[in-house]
Amino acid sequence: MNAIGIAIGVVSFVSIGIFHPIVIKSEYHFGKSIWPVFAIVGAALIAISLFMQSVLASSCMAVIGMSSLWSILELFHQEERVKKGWFPDNPNKRNFTIKKAKKRDA
Repeated sequence: MNAIGIAIGVVSFVSIGIFHPIVIKSEYHFGKSIWPVFAIVGAALIAISLFMQSVLASSCMAVIGMSSLWSILELFHQEERVKKGWFPDNPNKRNFTIKKAKKRDA
């Protein structure tokens, strides 16, 4: 009997369950501009999974990494849900965008 598939399924289920409130809180506090953090975490976990010896550990890292990447899309959807009034908006939202330096006149 091989329980690896069930273990991966459980990790997938838990990963989705954990990322759902993370997306909601992230959008509330930072807006969709935080998406690069999810991209970096997702890409890093997927890269790490390539070098793991254990099939179970590698699969679990990849599933969590993919969940992080999927959260990018959900951040944008969450913004739409906030606009529709389904979730509260935060008027004091921090912006993570990189500001361009102003050019000085010589």
